[in-house]
Amino acid sequence: MRAFREAVEAGDLEAVEALLAEDVVFTSPVVFKPYPGKAITAAILRAVTRVFEDFRYERELGGGDGRDHALVFRARVGERELSGCDFIHLDEDGLIDELTVMVRPLSGAQALAEAMGARFDEILQEAEARSAPAS
Repeated sequence: MRAFREAVEAGDLEAVEALLAEDVVFTSPVVFKPYPGKAITAAILRAVTRVFEDFRYERELGGGDGRDHALVFRARVGERELSGCDFIHLDEDGLIDELTVMVRPLSGAQALAEAMGARFDEILQEAEARSAPAS
């Protein structure tokens, strides 16, 4: 998905969030349960941009119907190099309704889990603030 890739590469997190469906489901490479909803997904993606260093997409793959995409990436978390893939599914409106991330090797996934775990309270607070109704 070119729009998502370009927004991530540009660091335009507002554009990334605009591509997410309200009912998007994010599946983490290091946590068993998926995270449903735009607010938590956007908060997680914002935190990941602070954790990943030297992030770059290397390849983009597409499915036959145009609704399934895979973006292969490389990054570093501290001293750990990792490679991974963002699996993206689009809904009928062209918005991302599923985002699954996988990473390897195990040492890279462990470094990612540790770095994200250290930020998870602030991720939850941001998600709650973004999903709270405006008064």
